[in-house]
Amino acid sequence: MRVFVTIQHPAHVHFFRNAIAELESEGHDVHVFAREKEMAVDLLQRYDISHEVLAGTASGLSQLARVQATYEARLLHRAVRLKPDVITAIGGVAAAHVAKLVGARSAVFYDTEHAKLIQNLAFPFADAVYTPDCYTGSVGPKQVRYPGYHELAYLHPDRFTPDPSVFSNLGLDPEDAFVVLRLIEWGASHDVGQAGFDNVHDVVSQLEAAGAEVLITSEGSLPSALESRRATVDPHRMHDLLAYADLFVGEGATMAAESAVLGTPAIYVNTLTMGYTDELDERYGLLFNCQEDDRHARALEKAVEILEGDDDWQERRRRLLADKIDTTDVIIRAVTGHGRRTSGQAGKPGAEV
Repeated sequence: MRVFVTIQHPAHVHFFRNAIAELESEGHDVHVFAREKEMAVDLLQRYDISHEVLAGTASGLSQLARVQATYEARLLHRAVRLKPDVITAIGGVAAAHVAKLVGARSAVFYDTEHAKLIQNLAFPFADAVYTPDCYTGSVGPKQVRYPGYHELAYLHPDRFTPDPSVFSNLGLDPEDAFVVLRLIEWGASHDVGQAGFDNVHDVVSQLEAAGAEVLITSEGSLPSALESRRATVDPHRMHDLLAYADLFVGEGATMAAESAVLGTPAIYVNTLTMGYTDELDERYGLLFNCQEDDRHARALEKAVEILEGDDDWQERRRRLLADKIDTTDVIIRAVTGHGRRTSGQAGKPGAEV
């Protein structure tokens, strides 16, 4: 089977990398196409994943539209030439459109209910849309729900063991209390009109007053006074850092969920919520949503409470893992269960995994 995998964000690299390796080991012909976005291409190179970059970065929504059009046109050109059996992606706007045009099947993964633009552009053209079972939206008969999260495609204990050597360049010891603070750039289409922290200086000050070192990861530049606190780890080592952290506090849902499934308590400070952030909060108590007008103050109050407490976060993680599956297995079934339209292999949309 010939498979196209499209990558438009660093998190997509992590999501697909184990599936790509397994598909190739089973003899499938896998082609990976990427767009420049943060560290996505660097991660593909780090994991030695053969790929082709089809489009560059974008600054602002108008430029993003042009970059997306370029990406889709070039993907179509490759698909006409190489004739894939299946195209898979997260979000999957280009994947769904191109697959429809060349007679391939499209398997789209998504977990973000509020990203309406992507849903409206991708879902009507997709053959199957795979969502976590906590996803609150309904896609119709093509929707396949599975008991997992995107993050469990690469952070399930069958896939990931944290490496303590991450501390070698941090000036910290594993027993030192430290917090990972994540700041986002608010440039995505679904970020318009949303907000996170009120004052990052106040966040750092209060966390340090509680006795924790603060390591910042940011999509953009930092105020000069905080630049010394930027986390100096390679992007592919970030999950090691999250696994050993005492706490994650941040505006990014993906990294909050990554921390939670690793058993590191996460405080998510953003006016947007998703089904998976709600479930990690309400069902497992591993993530704490702070969305209202007082989100800044509530987040810091909770952060201090966690840093001063002694809850068994790994027991909460064990409960989560007992309920959820390895999402890479879902990806493999989604891809290998779909063939070209002419083959008659339609998969089983509308089902639950």
